[in-house]
This record gives sequence, structure tokens and C-alpha cells, in this order.
Amino acid sequence: MYELFVMQGCPYCRRVMSFMEENSIEHKVRDVSVSENHDELMKLGGKYQVPFLKDGDVTMYESDDIIEYVKKHKV
Repeated sequence: MYELFVMQGCPYCRRVMSFMEENSIEHKVRDVSVSENHDELMKLGGKYQVPFLKDGDVTMYESDDIIEYVKKHKV
């Protein structure tokens, strides 16, 4: 399942979440205002930037890249 790290009020995060919801793509939202999610984001990606997608060993930033990846890899 996709894990999507987001922050409230982030328009780029909202864009990715909307895409996933509109296309019925199962995903887990991890709000980085929760310290454990923030720490995991820093461990995985190395910088405090959202949206951030984790799919197994694949990780990425940038809403356009995330949407294109999910389009190609959705189950």
C-alpha cells in the first residue's frame, strides 16, 4: 500500500490525495505534524518536504512525479 506523507494546508499534498481518492487508489496518509511521521519522513527522504511517497523500496517527492508514478504502477 502506498504511504503518503503530507502536511495540512499543503496544496501539493491535496492534489496528490485528490488524485488517489478520485481513482480509488488505496493509500495511507501520514501527517508529518505527528512527530513519529516527521521522524520517519526524515529517515526515509532526508529532508522535510511534502508530499512524499513511499511504495516499498521506492520513495519520492514532488506531486507531479508521485501522480505519474502511481498512474503507471496502480494495482
